[in-house]
Amino acid sequence: MRAIAAESVTETVVSRSRFVCALYRVDSEGAARERIEAHRRAHWDASHNCTAYVVEEGRSARSSDDGEPAGTAGVPMLEVLRARGLTDVLAVVTRYFGGVKLGAGGLVRAYGGAVSAALDQAGTVALARWPRLEVRVGYGEAGSLEGLLRLREDVRLLEVVFGAEVVFDLACADAEILVDWVASQTAGAAVVVPAGTLRVELS
Repeated sequence: MRAIAAESVTETVVSRSRFVCALYRVDSEGAARERIEAHRRAHWDASHNCTAYVVEEGRSARSSDDGEPAGTAGVPMLEVLRARGLTDVLAVVTRYFGGVKLGAGGLVRAYGGAVSAALDQAGTVALARWPRLEVRVGYGEAGSLEGLLRLREDVRLLEVVFGAEVVFDLACADAEILVDWVASQTAGAAVVVPAGTLRVELS
């Protein structure tokens, strides 16, 4: 799966109608609905505010034609999002009617094209689900270990907690490789505890 690299707004013009596509990052259906309502309030004077979103790593998706002929707006928008393998994304295409009717085929191309153009501008990033670990180590080894962890491209250091010992909360591309590496760096003094998984963005 992939996600948009950044939220963006892109405008295209087709036969004098303006199609303004806003891309938002959303992490649930509830968040998508809230964004849609806020967008519609902000663009109340538009002819249509058509929507499509994908969340939950592609398991949940919805679209709306918002008054355009059935299947000519939301569905082609959603198809573009799915074709790009995206998740956690909401596309809202706001149309300001220019006086020329486009027909069903023209609408499909216009709405799908607006989303494609916005995605090209925003860019996307790859997503991966990495194992999450807690690495517990004494203060004597913690300083050098932290520096080395921060240098590794296959590690995301999320938090460092200082207590009776130092706890590194991190995600890594391969837990087995990292456990062996930590053991070698600390002469076996570190304790590594599995802590689930975490979704990370890859450049």
